Amino acid sequence: MNALEILLNKRWILKSTERDLYYKVKDQLGPIKKFVNEKLGYQIIMTPNLIKLEKLPGKPEIWMGIGAFTKTIEYGFLCMVLMFLEDKEVEEQFVLSQLTEYIQVNYKAERVDWTFYTNRRHLIRVLKFCVESNLMKINDGSEESFAGDASEEVLYENTGISKYFMRVFPRDIMDFDSPKDFYASEWIDGNEDRGVIRRQRVYRRILMSLGVYRDDEDDDDFLYIKNYRNVIGGELESFLDCSLQVHKTSAYLIVGPESSLGRSFPENNTMSDIILLMCGLVRQQIETEQIKLNIDETIDMTVIEFEALIETCRGRYSANFSKTYRDKTSIEFASLIKREMMWMGLIDIDEENQNVVIRPITGKLSGAYHSKNRGDTEDVE
Repeated sequence: MNALEILLNKRWILKSTERDLYYKVKDQLGPIKKFVNEKLGYQIIMTPNLIKLEKLPGKPEIWMGIGAFTKTIEYGFLCMVLMFLEDKEVEEQFVLSQLTEYIQVNYKAERVDWTFYTNRRHLIRVLKFCVESNLMKINDGSEESFAGDASEEVLYENTGISKYFMRVFPRDIMDFDSPKDFYASEWIDGNEDRGVIRRQRVYRRILMSLGVYRDDEDDDDFLYIKNYRNVIGGELESFLDCSLQVHKTSAYLIVGPESSLGRSFPENNTMSDIILLMCGLVRQQIETEQIKLNIDETIDMTVIEFEALIETCRGRYSANFSKTYRDKTSIEFASLIKREMMWMGLIDIDEENQNVVIRPITGKLSGAYHSKNRGDTEDVE
């Protein structure tokens, strides 16, 4: 059991639901605390009820957020739920109508009308997330009944865990003017040593991002990685089954076979196969000079050109795809692949200028079908 890996993967470890794991991780916290505090700037919260590693990104990524949420209003509703639970005692019960009334009164961004089905559906997503995260539990009823009728009741119980959901900010967030203020807040009024700040930001980026790229010749973060690659790699390897690979314009944390550190790529599914095939197609076109590399090893093309590349991949390999992907229209297929590659950090899409930037990591990945024996179904290599 790798305690650091578990803490990185989980939001928290609750003694009420994972008692054995709670004590196993607790026993291994000694050497981990110093590493996460000095190298990552993270704090480990330990109470009689939970253990939590406060995880913060080195750089905001498009995939970060709550996957179950679809609209900004759902994050607003989540904040309302956390505020509501703040005034509740542990194991105190409440009914759904108390919560909906509280949201109606206190949600200032817009008027909330629970007679609208969309508003009820947004709240249901939030409630399900809160129950799955053990912020509260259901004693009677179901959230789905609220979808059909705004007057339906559900009986909940506060677990007392909600106060540990949000991070503690070093200063009043009412003074913040933009999302950047939240990102920078932990180093304001705190440790002003720029070297420490950079080190912690670099370690976070290596752990949290699919790749770290050199944005320009004077990129401080990437220069730090190149200069201290052996030290960084050695420290990470001492805690995790991984290795650090640094190239001319990019750096990657490669996880080993024994690792289960978050989401890794490729996964054992058709989507990963398709993305590997896309990467292989990009490499082929670079080798045949159909695509030109920039100095920083990125590739620029229009959205139309990238969609044409996706269609080429689809036309060439779709016979080997699962039925789910074969049945999609060209537009649906292209939209799905673009979204997944963007979320994985393989590409950046500028919707306003209709431009796509293919990241250098595509050069490290490649896939092709091969036949083991004549007549056999082809597999991705």
